[in-house]
Amino acid sequence: MKDFFNLAFNNLRHRGIRSWLTLLGIFIGVMAVVSLISLGTGLKMAVGSQFGIGNTEVITVQAGGLSAAGPPGTGVSNKLTRDDVRAIGRISSVEVAIARLIRGSKMEFNDNIYFGMIGSVPDGKDRKIVYDVLELEIDRGRSLKDGDSGKVVLGWNFGKEDNGFGKEIVIGKSLLIGDKKFQVIGINKKKGSFIFDNLVLMNNKDMVDLMDYDEDVDLIIAKVKDKDLMDQAKEDIEKLMRKRRGVDKGKEDFSVSTPAAMMDIVNNILGGVQAFIVIIASISILVGAVGIVNTMTTSVLERRKEIGIMKAIGAKNSQIFMQFLIESGLLGLVGGLVGVVLGVGIGVVGVMAINNFIGGDVAPSIDFVLVGGSLAGSFIIGAVAGIVPAMNAARQNPVEALRG
Repeated sequence: MKDFFNLAFNNLRHRGIRSWLTLLGIFIGVMAVVSLISLGTGLKMAVGSQFGIGNTEVITVQAGGLSAAGPPGTGVSNKLTRDDVRAIGRISSVEVAIARLIRGSKMEFNDNIYFGMIGSVPDGKDRKIVYDVLELEIDRGRSLKDGDSGKVVLGWNFGKEDNGFGKEIVIGKSLLIGDKKFQVIGINKKKGSFIFDNLVLMNNKDMVDLMDYDEDVDLIIAKVKDKDLMDQAKEDIEKLMRKRRGVDKGKEDFSVSTPAAMMDIVNNILGGVQAFIVIIASISILVGAVGIVNTMTTSVLERRKEIGIMKAIGAKNSQIFMQFLIESGLLGLVGGLVGVVLGVGIGVVGVMAINNFIGGDVAPSIDFVLVGGSLAGSFIIGAVAGIVPAMNAARQNPVEALRG
């Protein structure tokens, strides 16, 4: 077998440009598959990090409206209320329900204006729960405390020079939000989330006064007593909210979501896109396989004398067959190898570009199972494509072959 591979390798080294051009199909197909699957995996991780909620025991409740075009509660006619929060908190499967206020606002610093997101932090024991659920940690300064007034904590991106204000914001500086000044007392650690790394946090009372809230809330976070109760709690909340808002099942003007459900939706969408791309790439691989069939068929015709000599000195049909089969397999492998190298490179660069675009910090990774599978697959495709030409070579009559 070693001799077969050595002979096949030496023959490939002397192939003309025509033979190598037949590998373009397999090369492009494998490159597309590897790069797009790598990008898809990186994109899933990057999108997942944008939710900013690692706790799997949390359910979010949001009123229906134009929220997709802005913060939760945007364009909502029938808003959530603090009575809704209290009612959800009384459900047996729910440990605690917390009201969140989230609004967009104009901010001014260093004579520059920026429009960003403001989020509230509740008082008392709910404060720690919100910090734990959102996994917020301080990088510089300190967190907000009960009783803090006129103070804010900023997301990571505000502490950089390219924060939209043309100047890094440091602890102790004042930031004009709306028409009121707030002192910056802390900057959170980087989360790799475009949302949370650009979020301004202030105490609930300051938020109510600044935005003229009444009893309305933008978002309700319900922490479930046990992760095994997630489905039950979600169903109980939906049933309660339908009753409170007077809507029938299927006509809800609100949404109840879990982190797992949100990620399933994202993964299904990205998975569908990946599947479509893989189908398109497979067509390219098929074209490459046809090219290998053509190349190996031509090779058999061009090397009839070589085949005749090999048979004249005792080569068996099975040995002739194996030589051409391995040679075609190596053709596919070479195309796959080039495709894998470029595909991995594109995947790594693509993930870095995604991080740069959304402010994420997902580490590019190489899926060695995917790489190994692609290389094995390209060799098998090449070998299968070479079966018929190899059989033709093995059936050559040595006398006629020597005459040719």
